[in-house]
Amino acid sequence: MAHKKGVGSSRNGRDSFSKRLGVKLFGGQIAKPGSIIIRQRGTKHHPKKNVYMGKDHTIHSLIYGKILFKKTNKKKSFISVIPI
Repeated sequence: MAHKKGVGSSRNGRDSFSKRLGVKLFGGQIAKPGSIIIRQRGTKHHPKKNVYMGKDHTIHSLIYGKILFKKTNKKKSFISVIPI
C-alpha cells in the first residue's frame, strides 16, 4: 500500500515575490532630486556625476536634470544627471 496519497502535492507552493529590479528612468528622461534611476543587485551600473548609490546599490539622482547613460570600452555602464 502507498504511504502517501496520490493527490496533488502541497509541497510545491513556494515562490518568492519579484523584487522589481531594473531601470526605472531611461536616458533622456527628466529626473527629480532623490528619484530612483536604477534598482539593481551589485554594481552592474556605476554612478558618475550628480548621482549617488544607496546601500542596496540603488542609483538615485542628486539634482533636477536629464539622465545620461554612458558605456566605457571595458563594458562598464556609468550613469550621470546633466542639469537643465
